[in-house]
Amino acid sequence: MTLKMDTLLADGVTIVACTGRIVFGEEASGLRESLKKLLETTKRIVLNLSGVTYIDSGGLGTLVGVYSSARAQGADIKLTGLGQRLRDVLAITKLATVFEVYDTEQEAIAAFKGSRS
Repeated sequence: MTLKMDTLLADGVTIVACTGRIVFGEEASGLRESLKKLLETTKRIVLNLSGVTYIDSGGLGTLVGVYSSARAQGADIKLTGLGQRLRDVLAITKLATVFEVYDTEQEAIAAFKGSRS
């Protein structure tokens, strides 16, 4: 299943809802390119992963790489909609300490209001 991404704007924050698998290859590359393009015009992105059924090491690497690029540009990416499996993967890999993870899109959007990103 290919990765599908839907983008919308809410309260000045770009929300990217992902559906499918984030795996090494076409899916991870597509996500990386889409987010890099968005970062040219926005500094606030919420990545909703509630529709993601599977992520592999290539997908995790893509998330880390894009997050690092965003931070270097003064932008921020927050995650929401993580299922238990993805939460476990982030905990095991210690990436839970890197990303800001929120239970809902509304909480992630509200977190931007308290930051200067």
